[in-house]
Amino acid sequence: MAEHNELGTQGEEMAIEFLQKNGYTILEKNWTFQKAEVDIIALKENIMAVVEVKTRSSIEFGLPQDFVKPKKIQLLVKAINEYIISRDLDHEIRFDIIAIQKEKNGFIIEHIEDAFYYF
Repeated sequence: MAEHNELGTQGEEMAIEFLQKNGYTILEKNWTFQKAEVDIIALKENIMAVVEVKTRSSIEFGLPQDFVKPKKIQLLVKAINEYIISRDLDHEIRFDIIAIQKEKNGFIIEHIEDAFYYF
């Protein structure tokens, strides 16, 4: 596996651990619908958080959250719409980003709630 793929997988695992420590229940990880992959779907109280995880070994080319592009947002919205309809769910939906930056002594994890508003 390429180093960047390993870093991405490690980032997703750290994000799941971070969310669980903060009271979220993980419903799905790497859930796919058509061309969209949702990194994490989590629930806390009645809020379903759709979480995109971005992990970077360096911020030389920008912050991790800067790499969530409009096309990705569109795909996430379409996928979550299908997820909710197919399961007949009734939760408030929130789109979050967990941005992870590698540093000398470990990682910095930033949870950005309501990272983008689509509806």
